[in-house]
Amino acid sequence: MTMHYVTGGTGEPLVLLHGWPQSWYSWREIMPALAEKYTVYALDLPGLGDSEGAPPSYDKATLARYVHRLLAGKLGLNRINLVGHDLGAGVAFQYAAQFPDQVVRYAHLDYPMPGPALSANAYRQASWHMSFHHQDGFPELLVDDDVRDYLSLFYGYVAHGGTSFGGPGAKAPFTAQQIDEYARTYQRPQVLTGGFELYRTLDQDERDNRAAKPITMPTLLLTAEGTLDFTRSTVQPLMSDITRAVQVPKAGHWLIAENPGFVTTELVEFFARGAGR
Repeated sequence: MTMHYVTGGTGEPLVLLHGWPQSWYSWREIMPALAEKYTVYALDLPGLGDSEGAPPSYDKATLARYVHRLLAGKLGLNRINLVGHDLGAGVAFQYAAQFPDQVVRYAHLDYPMPGPALSANAYRQASWHMSFHHQDGFPELLVDDDVRDYLSLFYGYVAHGGTSFGGPGAKAPFTAQQIDEYARTYQRPQVLTGGFELYRTLDQDERDNRAAKPITMPTLLLTAEGTLDFTRSTVQPLMSDITRAVQVPKAGHWLIAENPGFVTTELVEFFARGAGR
């Protein structure tokens, strides 16, 4: 199992974990600004992006342990600032829960958590794509030859003004080049399956999150416009020190792409409060 990552900058380590269907590349637009103050590490999750090999399970607790082997075991990073988006935030939460003394501050971006306040079954009922991705074999069979088309349509579905937010529809908030890059990795059969496995392991995620002690480090919660109250209700039992919770204006699920300036400012200001500690 080999994990791919991109790094740059100087200062305290800041680790970024992407969601689905993305890769480290999702952070590319805001990495230069973050790298002015931090040494940034943007990872491809185990089995996804340009990481090689497949973990034994894609439950988020297992993936967190693989991330820890890279960060603490190979890179010697035992005190980090941590950001997770979407299902990558599920991994990031588990990292913070399993290694609480090694995470200084944590930012959780747009991910309702299966756990004490939200069952995995209820989570899957929130959108057709979650139930679809949960099925064994069917997503791969139907998407395999049309990965780029599927991803391109999906990006617009959960964007600001997209139909998942009750709007008439929206275009993907990514350039053709960005979509090409995501499609390049998800066209690999192992990566395509790995992405769907993130959804197939939600029941185990619920059990693991129910068993976890609430994390106590200062936490920033950012969500899509209009979803703050719901998302906060699902993470509140798992995070005892949410110091700031805010929805990102004019952004759907793709917070970083849809309002990069706002997200960058929030992250820089939040992590600056813990600098030097």
